[in-house]
Amino acid sequence: MKIVFMGTPMAAVPSLERILRDLHEVVAVYTQPDRPAGRGNKIAYSPVKEFALKHNLPVFQPIKIKTTEALEEFKTNDADVAVVVAYGRILPEGFLNAFSKGAINVHFSLLPKYRGAAPVNWAIVNGESRTGVTTMRMDAGLDTGDILMMRETGIGKDETAIDLMERLSLIGADLLSETLESYDGLTGRPQNDDAATHAPIMKRGDGLINWERTAMEISNRVRGFQPFPSSFTHYKGQKLTIWKAVSVSDSEFRESREREVLEANGDCLIVSCGQGTLLKIEELQIEGKQRLATRDFLNGIKLQIGEKFGGL
Repeated sequence: MKIVFMGTPMAAVPSLERILRDLHEVVAVYTQPDRPAGRGNKIAYSPVKEFALKHNLPVFQPIKIKTTEALEEFKTNDADVAVVVAYGRILPEGFLNAFSKGAINVHFSLLPKYRGAAPVNWAIVNGESRTGVTTMRMDAGLDTGDILMMRETGIGKDETAIDLMERLSLIGADLLSETLESYDGLTGRPQNDDAATHAPIMKRGDGLINWERTAMEISNRVRGFQPFPSSFTHYKGQKLTIWKAVSVSDSEFRESREREVLEANGDCLIVSCGQGTLLKIEELQIEGKQRLATRDFLNGIKLQIGEKFGGL
């Protein structure tokens, strides 16, 4: 098939790579405009653009897509179908209907659950044990199109959103390959809108830890809010980011109050959370310093029993 591929982050690269390996013709690659990144604010290419250029694929990066000019340029690619994997913009209806076979989306959840921009993150945050990938025929709604194929997988108890996204991107590439191979014979299955949940893009403030939550809820947020917005609190006026933490049980500390340091010795840093639950912090980072394992962190910062996190 002749394909226009639309994607931006690393999670989209395996799908584009698989399309080439399956010997489809990629007539154009659409990706987000280059943006400043890093401390030096140097202009950075998206991972999809980098891959496309290495494989001599034509790259388009329109600043605006809701214009007549953008649509006309899109149509000139004369493809059979558009394939969209985490492009980062809601496509106008004209784009979805530009080619004879429409547009296919690879979505990293088991639709209709977790429609929206951040399904992988919110699945972990909400404590889901299973997730997956869905290919769907796109329509004008937000992830509301008919389901073509679906593949399910478990979520590891220690798996972060970064780890899970990497794994799902490979599953998604395989599922897309199967979808394209069988596309003409597939009958889309309508979604049950009553079962839909929303996975909005995360905001920086989502990462601020509410110590009244249970330790399990906080540890899920630590795993789910990576790489952004991360999970953070404050200690003596400085931002303290928690990168790895687990919920533990210990009846000795049941009468403690939320956000109180109960143990800080060697590899053991335990903080009290809501409903008498306990969080063991295993990796953390004080503002302006390196990310460290608990033992190394405590060697440099002498936390005292009874001190509290969360104060500015």
